Amino acid sequence: MARSRPEPSAWLAGLTARPPTTELGALQLAWLGDAVWELHQRLRRCNEPGRSHDLHGQVVAAVRADAQAEALGRLESLLSPAEIDLVRRGRNRAGRGPRQGDAAAYGLATAFETLLGWLFLHDPPRLVELLDHLEENDP
Repeated sequence: MARSRPEPSAWLAGLTARPPTTELGALQLAWLGDAVWELHQRLRRCNEPGRSHDLHGQVVAAVRADAQAEALGRLESLLSPAEIDLVRRGRNRAGRGPRQGDAAAYGLATAFETLLGWLFLHDPPRLVELLDHLEENDP
């Protein structure tokens, strides 16, 4: 019996907003958003055939700073002014990043993660909407 493939963002469907009692800073939101993005990427690949080593490689490629920066670029035209402000806050708090890395890509990746972290806590339906947009427009 063939199993239907669930939507990658379906795991978010049952979540309700549960903001923390204190406001988290941009770097805390980015740390959380990084976990949200990695889980999303892992769930995308759960039903794909392949060795775990190969699937892991695909996830690693998707969570790299340059891939996250590219994902943010695909979302920019859809973002509200408040979301753009979150992105700006995350980018400004990013720092330089790894010594050998691209500082601009690292800043955009941190901005992307900040947005995902905030949406995960405050607006899960909007997070689903943006993740679905990325899925539908995956190059």
